[in-house]
Amino acid sequence: MLRFAMGFVTVLGLCFAAGFAWAQQPLPDAFHPGPVLPDYGQVATIEADMTIPEGTVFRVAFDVTKRAEEGDLNRSLVSAARFLNMHAEAGVPVDDIHVALVFHGPSVHDVTTENGKASAALIKALLSKGVDIIVCGQSATAQDVAKKDLQPGVRMVLSAMTAHALLQQQGYTLNPF
Repeated sequence: MLRFAMGFVTVLGLCFAAGFAWAQQPLPDAFHPGPVLPDYGQVATIEADMTIPEGTVFRVAFDVTKRAEEGDLNRSLVSAARFLNMHAEAGVPVDDIHVALVFHGPSVHDVTTENGKASAALIKALLSKGVDIIVCGQSATAQDVAKKDLQPGVRMVLSAMTAHALLQQQGYTLNPF
């Protein structure tokens, strides 16, 4: 049993590493600009077996803790753009796609005017499409980030726990990616 568990953990680790490595590679030619934010979050057109029912309304929250490498876009910001693009391309009205990003831990730096310059245009584009970008006040304080340091339109909340609790009460689900 122990040998099986160790083997499973090894395979799981290799899958994670392969997925991470793929995420760092240029996208295959099948990916193209999306209809909502064509400059960000490229998508692939998929012939899906699980269809999205007519009238579906998405309310999705992303929990963001990982900070981008200097000069890079925060991966969760790009994922939010991809979420908008792929669902709009699949026929979901943009008004029915609600996305929130909750930044805490070191990731709060990626939405500041000082350190978040690489992401500034993407943040502005996401905000223009109604994406809610929220910063944990507890993490911000721990990271020496004040409300005045945030990119325009980014909101401060008491804590990430508070933000997620309030978003859940509004019908948001937590995206595990």
